[in-house]
Amino acid sequence: MYKLPTTATAPFCPSAASDTVAIPANASLGRKLLLFMGPGLMISVGYMDPGNWATAIEAGSRFGYALLFVVVLASLCGMVLQNLCSRLGIVTGRDLAQLSAERYSPRVAKGQWLLAELSITATDLAEVLGAALAFHLLLGVSITTGVVLTAFDTVIVLALQGANFRRLEAIVLGLIGTIGACFIVELALIKPFWPDVAAGLKPSWDVLTQQEPLYLAIGILGATVMPHNLYLHSSVVQTRANQGGDKASAIRFARFDTIASLSLALFINAAILVLAAAAFHRSGHTDVVEIQDAYHLLDPLVGGTLASILFGVALLASGQSSTFTGTIAGQVVMEGFLKAKIPCYQRRLITRGLALIPAFIGVLWIGESAVGKLLVLSQVVLSLQLPFALWPLIRFTSDRSLMGEHANSLGTRWLAWGLFGLISLANLMLVWFWVS
Repeated sequence: MYKLPTTATAPFCPSAASDTVAIPANASLGRKLLLFMGPGLMISVGYMDPGNWATAIEAGSRFGYALLFVVVLASLCGMVLQNLCSRLGIVTGRDLAQLSAERYSPRVAKGQWLLAELSITATDLAEVLGAALAFHLLLGVSITTGVVLTAFDTVIVLALQGANFRRLEAIVLGLIGTIGACFIVELALIKPFWPDVAAGLKPSWDVLTQQEPLYLAIGILGATVMPHNLYLHSSVVQTRANQGGDKASAIRFARFDTIASLSLALFINAAILVLAAAAFHRSGHTDVVEIQDAYHLLDPLVGGTLASILFGVALLASGQSSTFTGTIAGQVVMEGFLKAKIPCYQRRLITRGLALIPAFIGVLWIGESAVGKLLVLSQVVLSLQLPFALWPLIRFTSDRSLMGEHANSLGTRWLAWGLFGLISLANLMLVWFWVS
C-alpha cells in the first residue's frame, strides 16, 4: 500500500514522508522481507558505476585474479557502512543531511553541503562518460556526440513523473538484472579457469607490497563507497513504514536488504575483474586500461561480436541506473541541508549540466583518451569528500542520546572508526599517487 506523493514540486523524487511502503505487523516473515527489499538496490548501483569498471578492468588485465580479494573486502566495508546509514534513518526518522544541518553550525553544514554537491557532480561525470562511451561503442558515434546524447536522459526523468518509489526500485532492479545477465553470458563465453578465480579470493598481502597493484587496490577501495550513497541510504530506507513500530526488526530487515543488494554489486564488480583477467591477462594483453580498449579486444579474443555488444549494453545500463539514484541523492542533500525543494527534472538538469562541462572540455581538448583520465579524476574527487560524510555518520550512530538502545556497540564503533581510518588513508594515498 502506497501513499502517493503529496507535492507536485518533487515528482519521482519521493521522500520517506511522501511515498512509503506499509509493512503490516501481522505479515509473514517472507512477506516482510519482500516489502523491505528495495532501498538497498538503489544504493547498490553506486557500487557498479563506470568509475568502478575502470579500476576493475585495469586490475584484471594487469594482475589477473590477484586483486579479486580487494574487491570482496571493499564490498564488505561498504556493507558495514551502509548498514550504519539504514540504522540511522530507521531509528531517528531523519537522514544524514538533515541531522548534519541540525547538529552542526550553519557554516560547517554549508561546507558539508557543498562537498556533497561536488561528490554528486563527480558521480554524474562518471555516468556521463560511461553512457557516452557506451553510445560510442554501440552506435559508432563520436565520444562528443555520445556526451550530447547523455543530456537527453532528462526526458526519462520527465517520463517517470508521479511514479511511486516501488516502481522506481523495480526499474533499477531491471537495469541491475540486465548488467548481471550480460556478465553471466560473457563469463560463459570467456570460460575463466575457476580454480584460479578461487585462488584470487584468498588475501595476498605480498601483492600489495608492490606500488602498482597497491595503487589499483587503493583505487578499488576508494571507488567503492560513494559519499552520496551515505546520504541517500539514510533517507530512502524511511520509505518502509513498519506498522508494528518495532525498530529492531526493521533494522534487521534493512540489514538483509543491504547485504543482499550489495552482494549483487559485488558479483558484478568481481565479474568485471574476472572478465578482464580471463580475456586479457591470460592472453598477454596486460596493458588494457581503458574501457573502450576492453570492448574492442573482446571480439577477436572470443571469436564473435556477442561479448562486446553485451559489454556495451551493460555499460549503458550501469550509467542509466546511476542516473536515477544520483538525482534522488541530489534532492535528499538539497532538502536536508537547505530545506529547499525543486522539481526533479530541474535537479537533473542542474547536475547533468555541471557534469557536461568538464566532459565536453576534456573530450574536445584531449580527445577520446580523456575518458579514462576523467573517470580517474571523478574517483579522486569522491575520495576527498568521503571522510566528511563518514565522520558525522559514525558520530551520530554512536550517540546514545540520539540512537538510544540502537547506538553502535563498542565493537561496532571500533570497526567503524577502523574503516574510517583505513578508507581515509587509502584515499589520501590515491590522491598522492594521482598527483605524483
